[in-house]
Amino acid sequence: MSSGGKRAGAGRPYGTGRYGEPTRAIRIPASKIEEILYFIQKGGCRLPLYQCAVAAGFPSPGDDEIDQMLDLNELLVKRPAATFFVRVSGDSMIKAGIHHNDIIVVDRSIKPEDGKIVIAAVNGELTVKRLYQKKGVIKLLPENDAYRPIELPEESDLHIWGVVTSVIHHVG
Repeated sequence: MSSGGKRAGAGRPYGTGRYGEPTRAIRIPASKIEEILYFIQKGGCRLPLYQCAVAAGFPSPGDDEIDQMLDLNELLVKRPAATFFVRVSGDSMIKAGIHHNDIIVVDRSIKPEDGKIVIAAVNGELTVKRLYQKKGVIKLLPENDAYRPIELPEESDLHIWGVVTSVIHHVG
């Protein structure tokens, strides 16, 4: 009689456990366990995206057909390793639709170019502004008439952290 090893008929049949399907063991960082368990318990982050568009002008007939399930991470984050979120403080970018307490999505892999909204460190202080970069002149432009552009002479310590790709804005 042998001992140890796999025994016929032993264990729980595949697909009859808590998740209703086969599972397998994986190694994950201990610091991520709670986050992953929360994700599993909530069933992921996919929410319904309906086929119809909502009219911002005159009302139109509704269509309650679901087009697809939408994961906001897939929509807002194109390069996870290069993306971070930051909360905005202040109102210097309101004409760009960025308000106090909004959360902005920033991608470090996008090249900062003229006209892009960027997160910049100027002499050690972070700011969100529109980048102006022409003929060797660099400025950080606010999107609020109450603020002046930040002129950046050559000796300025400027570091662009990333380009703003999206804004998460709460209403009401």
